[in-house]
Amino acid sequence: MAASKSTRDMIYRTLGGTGEKVSAIGVGGWHLGLPKVDEQLSLRIVRTAVDCGINFMDNSWDYNDGASEKRMGKALKDGYRDKVLLMTKIDGRTKKEATKQLDESLRRLQVETIDLVQHHEIIRFEDPDRIFAEEGANEALLEARQAGKLRYIGFTGHKDPRIHLYMLEVAEQHGFQFDAVQMPLNLMDAHFRSFAKLVLPELVQHNIGVLGMKSMANGILLKSQKVTAIECLHYALNLPTSVVITGIDSLAILDQACEAVRTFRPLDEKALQALLAKTATAGSRGQFEPFKTSSIFDSTATNPAWLGKEPDRLQELLAQ
Repeated sequence: MAASKSTRDMIYRTLGGTGEKVSAIGVGGWHLGLPKVDEQLSLRIVRTAVDCGINFMDNSWDYNDGASEKRMGKALKDGYRDKVLLMTKIDGRTKKEATKQLDESLRRLQVETIDLVQHHEIIRFEDPDRIFAEEGANEALLEARQAGKLRYIGFTGHKDPRIHLYMLEVAEQHGFQFDAVQMPLNLMDAHFRSFAKLVLPELVQHNIGVLGMKSMANGILLKSQKVTAIECLHYALNLPTSVVITGIDSLAILDQACEAVRTFRPLDEKALQALLAKTATAGSRGQFEPFKTSSIFDSTATNPAWLGKEPDRLQELLAQ
């Protein structure tokens, strides 16, 4: 993936087949709505990030009861909206629920069009079937795209690379290709149920935009005391990612992310293997990737109503 540096030392890459030029680092939306981040700080983080050349903004309908989207909507006023590729996610698996959530996101973000909308938390093997079923969520996004409410469609997940592969398979069966896919890409992932090994090659082959997340797993990887934050970001940047989305809850952490880009150089094989060797034992059982091995990160498991009601035809089938 070709990269070019601007006068701000930001790296820009192409988002798969969309042709969009996106910053190699993106701002994660979840942290912007945390109680420890007040609204004024969240606005400063977003606008400072844009001023530094970051043009990819991540968010989700379910982040912090909508506070993350509302704050980002405020931050993107006064000319900032046109400078970014805005992404959010919806949890609904049904057309009805997905439509409702998307319309709520549009209102919170105070925009008429969201650049990229993603099916969120594809963490169960039934999720793809529900989304692509008749009256499923993808119907909602296709209609929304036709209506100009969104431009591109993707999906996210953090549980198992095989579920990602199944989502791609079901989409292909329906004659559909995603514009982007989001997944964990970090130094521990390389050793345990690896998205980098199993899913990344498929995305590259089909020219689908790669959105890396959980490069530090909200700081959990750093608790292994095997790697530094900059090493984690450099590893993710070294993969064929379009964007590495990272959580930012302070201006100091924003500067750290920008410093990772400024100091990034493609890793030669020796340097790459040295990093992987440092994390091999710690990463072998998923100890530092609890989003894969527990339900702690599964917001839709805690809130199953967000997925939407199973269709009546299934109840009728059971009653026969």
